[in-house]
Amino acid sequence: MKKFLEQFKRASTEKLEIANLIWSWIGSFLGIITISFIHYDLFKGTDLSLVIGSFGASAVLIYGAVHSPLAQPRNLIGGHILSAIVGVISFKLFSGNIWFCSAFAVATSILVMQLTLTLHPPGGATALIAVIGSEQIHNLGFLYVLVPVASGAFILFVIAIFVNNIPSHRHYPNDTKKIWFFRKE
Repeated sequence: MKKFLEQFKRASTEKLEIANLIWSWIGSFLGIITISFIHYDLFKGTDLSLVIGSFGASAVLIYGAVHSPLAQPRNLIGGHILSAIVGVISFKLFSGNIWFCSAFAVATSILVMQLTLTLHPPGGATALIAVIGSEQIHNLGFLYVLVPVASGAFILFVIAIFVNNIPSHRHYPNDTKKIWFFRKE
């Protein structure tokens, strides 16, 4: 157990406390269930194909690693939206070569996120989903950027603001004195 705790301290930005574990679970549960319900209801109960897998990875960051620079609002929202745009453009340009298109979308989304200071690892998956997703995803075209990507990222963000600031020992975003969308370096 001692070895586990030492490894956890090295791998996590959060303290291993029951309260942190519970709040991370509550936040991620509320975030994903809200996205699922809204998208399910929006499309009249057909399926949850618009609940993209990269939201699960975002939930890990914004609810389980709230102090990580990669979990901050600018990264969460900007990273997803920019990556979705890159993914859709990549599919429109290179869909005839899906293997090339996949690599191009992910690599370009990383580059764009780095250049815009919005690096959010799940963004790479968001770009990839635009390329390898279902026909329903492909048919959305640039609407994919708004629904499910931007809407889902904003839902996760709003819930993170509320849930991560309920306990006195957790604060999100890291620096509330700065306007998160116009970060001053």
